[in-house]
Amino acid sequence: MMKYAVFAGGCFWCMQPPFDQLAGVVATEVGYAGGHVAHPTYERVCAGQSGHVEAVRVSYEADEISYSDLLDVFWKNIDPTEPDGQFADRGEHYQSVIFYDGEDEESIARASKIQLQQSGKLDRDITTALRPLSSFYPAEDYHQKFYQKNHAHYESYKKGSGRQSFIEQVWGKE
Repeated sequence: MMKYAVFAGGCFWCMQPPFDQLAGVVATEVGYAGGHVAHPTYERVCAGQSGHVEAVRVSYEADEISYSDLLDVFWKNIDPTEPDGQFADRGEHYQSVIFYDGEDEESIARASKIQLQQSGKLDRDITTALRPLSSFYPAEDYHQKFYQKNHAHYESYKKGSGRQSFIEQVWGKE
């Protein structure tokens, strides 16, 4: 059965590749979620005029990969202790958020967050928000699969932003 999950973890360019490589994931799309403006543009989101965060929508076969498995990948690709952005990117549109669809997803996400907090992997409290999914708007075409279209720029950004070193320090090289 096809399902969808929406996660915000800072710059959406960096959130797409980890999910694209998973068996059971059919597609990913970067975009904007959680705001109050219909059909926002990148410029409005970045200017803080829409209330949206940069996010990734993951289309997956629930018979092949679980929502819990997707959450594990999400946690391992962000710094969930950062309340005002991710790595070099600051501002509300870069906050980490799990957008849940229904009580089951909310329950699974809350349990996952508690489990990570209690694991001792992180030395600060987890600030990642959990919010009901109200809407998702795809980003402009030039943002989709940016890591493939502009590989060198993407790799430089991932390293330069501090994301890569944080992931390797906390989770190791996988």
